[in-house]
Amino acid sequence: MCRHSDTMRGTPPGILLIRGKDWNLQTYRYTVLLVTFIAYACYHASRKATGIVKSVLCPDHNRESQGWSPFNGHDGTSKLGEIDVAFLACYSLGMYVAGHLGDTLDLRLFLTTGMIGSGIFVGLFGMGYFWNVHEFWFYLSMQMIAGLFQATGWPSVVAVIGNWFGKRKRGLIMGIWNAHTSVGNISGSLLAASVLDYGWGWSFLVPGALIIFGGFIVYLFLPAYPEDVGFSSIHGDEEAQLTNGGGGGVLVEGETNAVFGQGSVSRKSIGLLEACMIPGVIPFALSLFFAKLVAYTFLYWLPYYLTQTEIGGKYISVKSAGNLSTMFDVGGIFGGILAGYISDKLRARAITATSFMYAAIPCMLLYRSYGSVSMNVNIALMMVTGLFVNGPYALITTAVSADLGTHSSLKGDSRALATVTAIIDGTGSVGAALGPLLTGFISTKGWDEVFFMLTIGAFIAGLLLSRLIIAEIAEKTRKPLSSGQQNPGAPASQPLLDEER
Repeated sequence: MCRHSDTMRGTPPGILLIRGKDWNLQTYRYTVLLVTFIAYACYHASRKATGIVKSVLCPDHNRESQGWSPFNGHDGTSKLGEIDVAFLACYSLGMYVAGHLGDTLDLRLFLTTGMIGSGIFVGLFGMGYFWNVHEFWFYLSMQMIAGLFQATGWPSVVAVIGNWFGKRKRGLIMGIWNAHTSVGNISGSLLAASVLDYGWGWSFLVPGALIIFGGFIVYLFLPAYPEDVGFSSIHGDEEAQLTNGGGGGVLVEGETNAVFGQGSVSRKSIGLLEACMIPGVIPFALSLFFAKLVAYTFLYWLPYYLTQTEIGGKYISVKSAGNLSTMFDVGGIFGGILAGYISDKLRARAITATSFMYAAIPCMLLYRSYGSVSMNVNIALMMVTGLFVNGPYALITTAVSADLGTHSSLKGDSRALATVTAIIDGTGSVGAALGPLLTGFISTKGWDEVFFMLTIGAFIAGLLLSRLIIAEIAEKTRKPLSSGQQNPGAPASQPLLDEER
């Protein structure tokens, strides 16, 4: 890998202090994976507090707790749903702006600012407990501002990973890396539940402090671009790498490009409309709308659902429900890895994502019907459901976004990574906002209706990828006969993992 002394000006201060002379591409890549993993785990950990404290703010009428005004009235669940949708609506709208800014500004500083801002406003929500605030507008405002800051996270971390890793084995690498989502959910649930006995405000202050600490780690140790630490860009020369046997997505050296000095500040980003024209962006964005509707309904409402449902003939406590809900995310870890691995082997992202979404439908119905039989049955079904629900969600938001952000039509311009990621995940986040909101209203009629909504969402998510599935199947059946000849007039049929382009 080539080095150049003029490009070292963007090196993070922490790396300048600790690195040795023998730091190579592999060392930097492991550092990038670790720091971005920690960063987004912190983002997700800070989002779990709301789900954990729902049963405290709005207790079941059969429980002794009085709740917390303004959430303890007959419309408490609806107000909690409005809190969720306010956060996610601002998150999804902010995503489109954050994606463009991420392709324009220094990703390291942008991500640091977003994490610190998120921590402050998550903490302020919890301060409502200590300040004895009972005004709905206060909690709504804190969630809305926190949502805007949280929007900085995903486009930034995916762009950084896309800058350092090529397409080969990207699904597996990003599937393993995407475990940060579930690790963050698990750690956030455990942290929020562990301090709940001291007052629900602590369930927000502790995760808020955690993400602020993560922001300082990003500032000190995250090189956003290979050029910032003296290496050359991996994009634009991937065909040469593959011809010479190099691995674009493997932790090896040998990926070179003779273009220097295009680090954190000098690249040109593309516009939202131009990014939308990339083949596959719109179908995957719409599919993610429904996939995240399902996933985020579980994220925000599963702990509350567990407190309202008999398991083995008895109800469990709020703290136990928070701890138990982490099993969904444990399944999600394996789902993300499995979906990434399968999609790499098949070289078919759409087929893999759709298969997982359709498999999630019977799993959710089984969980609703038999999850109350016993604790062991509940855990087993919850983990399997988490595997199939989070698998396609993880695949689309990681490997698919990175593939499309470095599509051949961009001529290797990695400055589209954050923008494309923002379009796909921003559209998905609109669904993530809608799911919890609908659940807040539908759950008053019964949980069977909620699970019916989730199964319909999963079905539509898979259906929206039908055209891409047909294109992937056609490509595979035609390829052995065509000796690699492509039809330039049919860009939608080009496989996302065509490593020969």
